[in-house]
Amino acid sequence: MHLEFHCVQRNPWSVLVLFGDLDMAGAPRLRKEVAQMVAAGDTRLVLDLTAVDFIDSTGLGTVIAALRRVRSHHGELALVCPEPRLQRVFEMCDLDRVFEFHESVDAAVGASA
Repeated sequence: MHLEFHCVQRNPWSVLVLFGDLDMAGAPRLRKEVAQMVAAGDTRLVLDLTAVDFIDSTGLGTVIAALRRVRSHHGELALVCPEPRLQRVFEMCDLDRVFEFHESVDAAVGASA
């Protein structure tokens, strides 16, 4: 399955809801979308991975690149990742030390309010 996503506004946050596989086929599209959003001034982003079926190393790299891009513009990035199987992928790379996993968009937005 390929990667699909759409953006939902939860002022002051922009939420990118992802569906499908965050892999080397879909990662460039996500990277481009994040770059465009940040360039447009959206520097408080939530990546909602609830409906992501699979993530590979390229996908992980894209999430890290999104964090770096947002931080370089003095913004914040939050992850919604309630699935233990996806959390394990982040944990295997010690990225659970970098990212806090939120159970829902409400929790992610509320955590920084």
